[in-house]
Amino acid sequence: MSDPTPVIDDLREESEAVDRLVAELSSGQWTLPTPAPGWTVAHQIAHLAWTDHSSLLAVTDADGFRALVEGALEAPRSFVDQGAEEYAGAAPAELLARWREGRAALEKALREAPAGARFPWYGPPMSAASMATARLMETWAHGLDIADTLGVTRPPSDRLRHVAWLGARTRDFAYGAHGLTPPAEPFRVELAGPGGDVWAYGPEDAPQRVTGPALDFCLLVTQRAHRADLALTADGPDADRWLDIAQAFAGPPGGGREPKEGTAP
Repeated sequence: MSDPTPVIDDLREESEAVDRLVAELSSGQWTLPTPAPGWTVAHQIAHLAWTDHSSLLAVTDADGFRALVEGALEAPRSFVDQGAEEYAGAAPAELLARWREGRAALEKALREAPAGARFPWYGPPMSAASMATARLMETWAHGLDIADTLGVTRPPSDRLRHVAWLGARTRDFAYGAHGLTPPAEPFRVELAGPGGDVWAYGPEDAPQRVTGPALDFCLLVTQRAHRADLALTADGPDADRWLDIAQAFAGPPGGGREPKEGTAP
């Protein structure tokens, strides 16, 4: 049984890092457009606050979360945007306070969750560790959007190991999200972590594999960069196809980012 404490600790650190990006912004900077079409800095934080609230309901109020799922089924492609839009209408100080309070409540609920408990989600049910991992993935990705908007470079940390693990684990989900049948055989994923160590997933002797920098893999599975701009290598036709459709987040397939000027798709 996986101990959720390390990933919950890392989720707190990641959230605090993103918090530092926005805590001193002017009201005008909260309205700056980010790389996500139609989303400002406020929308990015609003989305994190809204999803933390959804996660808290999943952990503490099954009936309340079920109502959210029903809303998602009624409007699967606009549900997330609607949630962000609703929260983004608050004043920056109010929105920031809402995010801080919500993520603290979620952290407490995850730490107090019974060992072995599983909670409903928009995809398969998740353990406390998996829930914290998903929240860390989203916090990092949306924090990256904010950093890009502000012209801030965030050096990768070892917290990315959680994003990389989730990216590898959601291989079959990505195929299914695109209406494709996942390959029967597992892949080998070998990534160079920020500190130079290797993060590996899957059988060592798997004939199909993906290799490259962990940061690039995390950018790919969160769809924060186009594959053409990343130093990832796929050996095998199925592994190669995966890199075109990979996504570590729940919901319909994302549109991803366009390649940078001068790079070939």
